Amino acid sequence: MNHPRPKARISRALGIPLTRKCTRYFERRPYPAGVHGRARRKPSDYQVRLLEKQRLRHQYNVSETQLRRAFDDAVRGTGKTGEALVTLLERRLDAIVHRAGLARTIYQARQLVAHGHFTVDGHKVDRPSYRLRPGQLVQVRERSRTKPPFQIAAAGAHVGEGPAAPYLSVSLTELAATLVREPARREVPVICDEQLVVEFYSR
Repeated sequence: MNHPRPKARISRALGIPLTRKCTRYFERRPYPAGVHGRARRKPSDYQVRLLEKQRLRHQYNVSETQLRRAFDDAVRGTGKTGEALVTLLERRLDAIVHRAGLARTIYQARQLVAHGHFTVDGHKVDRPSYRLRPGQLVQVRERSRTKPPFQIAAAGAHVGEGPAAPYLSVSLTELAATLVREPARREVPVICDEQLVVEFYSR
């Protein structure tokens, strides 16, 4: 799902940088775009919850329909709905590809998955929304490994400055990652108060 608005502009509207490239633009102009961007009006409760929902949606680059479906699945599960929602989104194939350092951004991860460059347990999967189960192995297909995006990834160019995700076992030289276990909310590096997202959908 490629959004037509520039990512730097969306980042400013959401109050968070969506990509590394956006970070420098965001730091320079952190307020929303437009004439009233710097105004300090107190948002309504609805606006606060809506913003949090949009933050979560854009960090995973999912449609409103996909986010709502994940929320409905989280409600049916056990434990806290908000934490379960983030865990379900983090188990998406495109999210795992990005988190493992096999793609530069969530946007590139979605595109590479959709173009059929990955296998899960040896079977080609081209659905970014495919939800991994613990123990499943994600690999770049043999025929795709010489392509520039994966040569760059194998060199470690996309590995973040922070610690690696503890729920993943990653081998960049093999261009592979295994979901070792379900991610815990505290381990997932998304900026979101998920309880506000629950409140938004529960209203």
